[in-house]
Amino acid sequence: MTTDRTTDDLARVVTTYLDHLVVERGLAANSVRAYRRDLQRYVAWCRARGLRSLAQVQERDVADFLADLRAGGQEHPPLAASSAARTLIAVRGLHRFAVGDGLTPDDPSRTVQPPTVSRRLPRAISVDEVTRILEAAGFSRTPAALRDRALLEVLYGTGARISEAVGLDIDDVDVDGRAVVLRGKGGKSRMVPIGSFALQALDAYVVRGRPALLAAGRGTPALFTNVRGGRLSRQGAWAVLKAACDRAGVTAAVSPHTLRHSFATHLLDGGADVRTVQELLGHASVTTTQIYTLITVERLREVYAEAHPRARD
Repeated sequence: MTTDRTTDDLARVVTTYLDHLVVERGLAANSVRAYRRDLQRYVAWCRARGLRSLAQVQERDVADFLADLRAGGQEHPPLAASSAARTLIAVRGLHRFAVGDGLTPDDPSRTVQPPTVSRRLPRAISVDEVTRILEAAGFSRTPAALRDRALLEVLYGTGARISEAVGLDIDDVDVDGRAVVLRGKGGKSRMVPIGSFALQALDAYVVRGRPALLAAGRGTPALFTNVRGGRLSRQGAWAVLKAACDRAGVTAAVSPHTLRHSFATHLLDGGADVRTVQELLGHASVTTTQIYTLITVERLREVYAEAHPRARD
């Protein structure tokens, strides 16, 4: 009986930790799924090496686990540095939680360093490219085209994540206050101002497009609906953007997140301060937002190198 309990200790602590992430920290479902997947891999690795409880895990074990992630094997191909680093974050969180709850005396993962991840700047497209995409989305006055134009105007006009945009309800738009309520990661809400172009597109869609789309369904509070009258999915929104890019002749890889990156970059180019952009994007830390300043600095360097008479050899 004791053996069974010991054998199940790893899985039990992981389950308790995941419950903690949901209930006490309010992590989004996608984040919790990622944690579960990474920790299940960690549990399987520990068991394969005879480790039956977190208390048995040593610093060397965590370091070996990380090395195996990078090297790969029969269970999985080698993981990229970013994926291995993400998995180590989950493992560290588990051990930290176990120490905090008095389940283990110390944290063996504390000193294990993640692999170095090369910094990739988020890609932003130009204002001209954004304009072409938005105009291509509203190429006709059909209900679907009105929705498409309004959706993309909201994505670019507010910097919303795709999940936040498709999660909008009709009551989340404050026309008089010229703002929308976005529900971000961890269930946190923020009020974001919205410009006149997006408001005009929303007005046209709500008055002439949404009622026609709703007629095919049973009624929904969703702002953006599909042709069956239900809430538009993330996949459906992706398809809307792809079709608009194709129609606009924009060949660069553009995702809904590209519009979010462009929103932030164009604000900074226009003189907005980093703290304001942080609030608009819903970033918990300003450090996350500061990466966008690197994009604008790079652009300044390019312009300087091309324009200044003594910048080139």
